[in-house]
Amino acid sequence: MTDTISSAASGSVPTKGCPSVVTASLPPLPGPSGLGTSAARITHEPDDKSAYVEREWGDGTAPPLHCPVVDRVDPALAEAVDDRLVDWAKDCGFTEEQSDLMRAAGFGRLAVLTHSDTVDPDRLLIAAQLNAAWWAADDLYADDTEMGASPTELPPRLALVMAAMDPVAPAGVFTAELDEALRGDPVLVALDSGIAHLSRHASPAQVQRACYATFAMFVSWNAYAAWRHTGTYPPAWKYLATRQHDSFYTSMTLIDPVGGYELDANLFYEPRVREAVTQAGTATVLVNDLVSVAKDAADENPVCNMVLQIAADRDCSIEEATVVTVELHNRIVRDFEANRRALRSVPSPQLHRYLRAVRSWMGGGAEWHITNPRYRSA
Repeated sequence: MTDTISSAASGSVPTKGCPSVVTASLPPLPGPSGLGTSAARITHEPDDKSAYVEREWGDGTAPPLHCPVVDRVDPALAEAVDDRLVDWAKDCGFTEEQSDLMRAAGFGRLAVLTHSDTVDPDRLLIAAQLNAAWWAADDLYADDTEMGASPTELPPRLALVMAAMDPVAPAGVFTAELDEALRGDPVLVALDSGIAHLSRHASPAQVQRACYATFAMFVSWNAYAAWRHTGTYPPAWKYLATRQHDSFYTSMTLIDPVGGYELDANLFYEPRVREAVTQAGTATVLVNDLVSVAKDAADENPVCNMVLQIAADRDCSIEEATVVTVELHNRIVRDFEANRRALRSVPSPQLHRYLRAVRSWMGGGAEWHITNPRYRSA
């Protein structure tokens, strides 16, 4: 391994000729449980006791998704987090109907499925709040025309989102008008409140990771808006490059603060670690594209979607493009696991815990998407 990653893991300056450090080990994650796992074909890897499933999804006609197992399904804990989430949403100014939609989407359930290394409802609520707020911004600002999304209004809306999440310095008489605008939109209130809750449990560095991953995601949102506004949609390769910065990597920045620890910044941003986590985020967002095809294609201004872009590029059917997207997803999942294994030689228990939690996030994220009425009813 490189000197940079070794020193970041050990907290010391590397010395020439030092003997190699023995890799720390962690206890294995719990075995598979929950919805869909009993009927799935499980393939165990004896060297690290990890397991993946070949997961049926949709109407069962498409090839299965190669996914990590679901580590935890806890309906009671999920309901407790969703109860807190709905109360919070109403406090943020969302309507009764919008709050009910958040409950139906099950963002508390998403947090419980994806953050399996904690049972603390308050920490799980961080993930539920921020994911719900990101989804609300996506629906209301970016994607859903019927809910008020507009390509031409998106960039200035996102500029205010950044001010809500990462407060700008006071600017005299102009600050009052900004504050009024930030208090007048429930999406902005929710993002400000979610970051405030994260700040109570996280270091300033962890808070900024979440903020700046979000802002990078917004660059992709603005690209989508331009493509939709002009009607000039991108080829699949360009869409995928954009989508990889608009993925569940953003949600995964919450893994260590929700889990109650902090992964060192030099490990978090080390190129091989970042590649592995980017792969995990991309794999999960491809699941989102797969289950969202009908919903995205039906919009008045069709939403960019990997399946739709492949179908347009290759002049093929949605079914054929779905097969290509599944194959891509499965390859990326296997590449993630290969990279995770390679990083086991790094002497950092926190890195190992983090990457195992990333794998758990992938399994829980796939479970949530595949079983979510938001997508099954589309």
